[in-house]
Amino acid sequence: MKHIFYFILLLLIALLSCKGQNTTPMEHKYTNALVNETSPYLLQHAHNPVNWHPWNEETLNKAKTENKLMLISIGYAACHWCHVMEHESFEDSLVAQVMNSNFINIKVDREERPDVDQVYMNAVQLMTGSGGWPLNVIALPDGRPVWGGTYFKKEQWINALEQISKLFEEQPKKLYDYANKLTEGIKSIDIVNLNTDTPVFEKSYIENAIGKWSKQFDQSFGGLNRAPKFMMPNNYHFLLRYAHQTNNKELMDFVNLTLTKMAYGGIFDHIGGGFSRYSVDTKWHIPHFEKMLYDNAQLVSLYSDAYLLTKNDLYKEVIMETLDYIKEEMTNSEGAFYSSLDADSNTPEGILEEGAFYVWTKDELESILKADIELFSDYFNINSYGLWEHNNYVLIRKDSNAHFVDKYQISEAELIKKRGQWKALLLEERNKRDKPRLDDKTLTSWNALMIKGYVDAYRVLDIKDYLASAEKNARFILEQQLREDGGLNHNYKNGTSSINGYLEDYATTIDAFLALYETTLDQKWLNASRDLANYAFDHFFDDHSNMFFFTSDKDPSLVSRSIEYRDNVIPGSNSIMAKNLFRLAHYFDNDHYSNVAMIMLNNVKPEMQEYPTGYSNWFDLMLNYTNPFYEVAVVGEEAKGKIFELNKTYIPNKLIAGSNKESKMPLLENRFTPEDTYIYVCVNKACKLPVTQVDQALKLIEK
Repeated sequence: MKHIFYFILLLLIALLSCKGQNTTPMEHKYTNALVNETSPYLLQHAHNPVNWHPWNEETLNKAKTENKLMLISIGYAACHWCHVMEHESFEDSLVAQVMNSNFINIKVDREERPDVDQVYMNAVQLMTGSGGWPLNVIALPDGRPVWGGTYFKKEQWINALEQISKLFEEQPKKLYDYANKLTEGIKSIDIVNLNTDTPVFEKSYIENAIGKWSKQFDQSFGGLNRAPKFMMPNNYHFLLRYAHQTNNKELMDFVNLTLTKMAYGGIFDHIGGGFSRYSVDTKWHIPHFEKMLYDNAQLVSLYSDAYLLTKNDLYKEVIMETLDYIKEEMTNSEGAFYSSLDADSNTPEGILEEGAFYVWTKDELESILKADIELFSDYFNINSYGLWEHNNYVLIRKDSNAHFVDKYQISEAELIKKRGQWKALLLEERNKRDKPRLDDKTLTSWNALMIKGYVDAYRVLDIKDYLASAEKNARFILEQQLREDGGLNHNYKNGTSSINGYLEDYATTIDAFLALYETTLDQKWLNASRDLANYAFDHFFDDHSNMFFFTSDKDPSLVSRSIEYRDNVIPGSNSIMAKNLFRLAHYFDNDHYSNVAMIMLNNVKPEMQEYPTGYSNWFDLMLNYTNPFYEVAVVGEEAKGKIFELNKTYIPNKLIAGSNKESKMPLLENRFTPEDTYIYVCVNKACKLPVTQVDQALKLIEK
């Protein structure tokens, strides 16, 4: 009893001695200006000894006023090598001393500021022939780049900084002369000239491009025959459509091979669902473990259309498991979607390692799965096929369910049941581990891609929760990201909407809202799409080229105002915009939209055959001109039901308009009758006789 009394007395003394003092759980030795930012990536660097500043007018003016070089370091929260360079260099006080003495140091989240990233990425690619993240650039006080690269080891980094600092101090003219030449090069990269040739879009042009493209196909594992291997969902969305419309079985087999191998590979999280960003090998085996919202959004759309066409249950599983992951890990209470999960997490020993959250040792699996370990090990290749490093295994599939049904003489239902049990056990165990860091900012463009994914999944699988998620997020964009002036903001975090939107925000949101309209027939989504397109014309359109700039005319000018038109892991914002205008032209009978879409495609056409993988979304638009494109108008009280039935068939060359009442919309005007629901199939403003049955309408539609 006496011991307890003394213990309580000591505790009270300790508490009283803390009164009035700072009792925060962790005091930081260093704090810089990033501490006031909301980006998780910037906040990761807020306590570096480097005197980091955010990218803003105040910082840029500081560099000019003090006539100091700017050191611009660009990355993102899920970037593994960004973390490595931070640990090796930016957390080092000696490195920080060199940086702080000679530079205005600026940290940029590339996802918040893709415009800044684009300019300096172009510069580094011109200087070095390649790029990536972390992206590190030294620029003159006026922002023009003079040197750059990606990841640097500590000694290389210090040496480079000291040399450039010395050159700027002793021979600044050399740097200014080089900056003049480099700036001209940057401005020339993304310039698009108006193509004055008459637009001619022919099937043979697309066929020749695919012939060249197919020489790069990996016929064993799908995708392109190279490593690292990115999923490039837009590539396979186009190839799926083209193979279907041309009855090209060989190409269709290749697309299905790619989708199957991606779903089997370690790049897909077989326990928690969702895809990693890319695989480091040619087999989709070992992922770079970061998970990005934009990949998963587009892959849901791709697998949805592939399932609609093939009815392959594997594709259905991928859709549902990916959306389970999005719901559980990437969605907030407002219905907004987070940006990414990091590749790195802590091991049980507290060491930050790539993939630590996702991999397993054989001993762990044996202790969890017990009697099922033999079947599990065979199914997910806990052998040399799935071995990664440090005796860790990545779960990888190699064979179909049918193979195991035959080999182990069990029913498919029993196998699927076992797989569900394995997943539940391993998920429970995995969730005890230290989770990867979450980038919880919300980006309008990526959220719009996810809306489209949910709408496509609902259209194909008829799961009501999917449509509810899409509508909730679309309302979030209208309520939180759409400004009173009709423009969009790009970023949202902690209840604050910020950063003037880029073309990608408008293009992807219009596309998502058009998909919502076709599914719900709610006119507000169609009208919102038109309004956003008109805003883009007012603030992004280039009258000389008939293309759209990536940044608004309301934004402060950068070294270059670029036009993003090449397709990458996300299609180029101009290619999405051109497809939007093509569709809006049909909905609103708007010749201006139609003409601009055609001119945009014609502008890009001279480049498309040289590098088809970088223009797949443009090729998809070209199919709308080389093949019949159908306007399907459904009018009457049963319009929604008829459209639901229509959507059971894969028809990529159509748009849907519909109403269960009178409408002034060009495709619907004067077509409503209370007695029956009619389906009008039209091509180039010429309509066939209306029919009342979906099977009759399908007979009027060619591929």
